[in-house]
Amino acid sequence: MKNLKTLLIALLITTFAVAQKSDKLISTKIKGLWTLVSVENTDSDGTKTFPYGTNPKGSLFFDEKGNYAIQIYKNERAKIVSGDKNKCTPEENAAIVQGSNSHFGKFKIDETSKTITFKIETASFPNWENTEQNRFYTYMNNELKYVVTNTTQGGKSVTAEVVWKKL
Repeated sequence: MKNLKTLLIALLITTFAVAQKSDKLISTKIKGLWTLVSVENTDSDGTKTFPYGTNPKGSLFFDEKGNYAIQIYKNERAKIVSGDKNKCTPEENAAIVQGSNSHFGKFKIDETSKTITFKIETASFPNWENTEQNRFYTYMNNELKYVVTNTTQGGKSVTAEVVWKKL
């Protein structure tokens, strides 16, 4: 019985150490600067769209202290005719809002459930501010893919797959 307890304790310690090492490994790989590859939305009826075009621009940064920042933009955006963002037409304002997405705050990786939790402090879409959002992810060959289940473009009726490449 004593040997069984010792074996169980050793197994628990080993499992905990492997889990910690795995979390540190994925966290180490994720830290740094990423460039946006694609954002593909899927509507509840299966329709696929590219809200930021087929060649979007963007960056994602994770640091060692658990901070992150995301910026996503359409590749092609019209210039503001007046040259003054405070004097945009309603159409120009709509194009700016619909052609970009950004937020920052804290992040946490859970290797077991394959989720990234974004604790969003500030966002270009105010509805996301002060929320926690989980993204199921895959990581392979310096590519990070995650799924957004509550998007800025349709809420829960639209999901988005976002793909980033490590720089």
